Amino acid sequence: MITASPAARLSPPEADWRTLWREAITDARELLAYVSLEHLADALPADDAGFNLRVPRGFVARMRAGDPHDPLLLQVLPQLAETHEVPGFSTDAVDDMAARSAKGVLHKYQGRALLIASGSCAVNCRYCFRRHFPYGDEMAAAGQWHQALEHVRQDESISELILSGGDPLALATGKLEELSRGLADIPHVSRLRIHTRLPVVLPERIDTSFVEWLKALPLQKVVVLHANHANEFDDSVDKACARLREAGATLLNQAVLLKGINDEADTLIALSERMFTAGVLPYYLHQLDRVQGAAHFEVTDAQAQALIERMRSRLPGYLVPKLVREVGGDPSKRPL
Repeated sequence: MITASPAARLSPPEADWRTLWREAITDARELLAYVSLEHLADALPADDAGFNLRVPRGFVARMRAGDPHDPLLLQVLPQLAETHEVPGFSTDAVDDMAARSAKGVLHKYQGRALLIASGSCAVNCRYCFRRHFPYGDEMAAAGQWHQALEHVRQDESISELILSGGDPLALATGKLEELSRGLADIPHVSRLRIHTRLPVVLPERIDTSFVEWLKALPLQKVVVLHANHANEFDDSVDKACARLREAGATLLNQAVLLKGINDEADTLIALSERMFTAGVLPYYLHQLDRVQGAAHFEVTDAQAQALIERMRSRLPGYLVPKLVREVGGDPSKRPL
């Protein structure tokens, strides 16, 4: 009889993140049933308020059953408030369309270019500032990245390439390897920054093949996560973060200030402390981008500034994020 080696018994096979992606919950009534809140189904907006629900089951498992105010649930559950038109809220909240420089390339800031790597996300956050973005026309990964990389190649002022989306880690690792090959002959790019929510909502994405790809990149590597509440972290997220650090990545986090979710000082302090336990430093706390459908999440600037002051009084400086707003046409994020 053949038995597994001790090493094999200690190292179970990795979960296939693509299978977990496909198994995500995409029906709001199923989500409510999963968290024992079926009675709220009659209050759901028709057609998910025009923005499809999607949330991995592992992320749903971190929600508190029976709690309609759970901070993870409120980030993903469609609300009737999304159907209200509010003055000052638009479909292009940060003037992305004005910053297009090539197919899938947004060039807003000196020295940095952002590639819309993918139009897909593992989770559809209800406050997403690109919930109306025309991804079908703006995909840098199309055609083996050629058009996007040609723009970068021609502009020697670009030293940092930012992968965004959607979520760039929605792409298969093989597609990311195409990008690596395209960057090989662009010496003025010295740093790759990846903005991703997958290590938090679908940590299985940080698998062996991805880690090997990231580790082999001959560039400085920064991974900017997106978590808004300490409850988004668990052991699986800690493991994903550890693997990213072992691959040579600096880990930062940007959060969005959201009414009813993280608009209390204790909540933001707990997030900073929990992130640091996972080896992640706070980077930005964004004021809400005023995208159509998200007005019910808005917190006033005065409230936001008061929250930051309370954080400063209780945390070391390196655990206090920068409070910023993105304003179209500005040369950088605007500090508040």
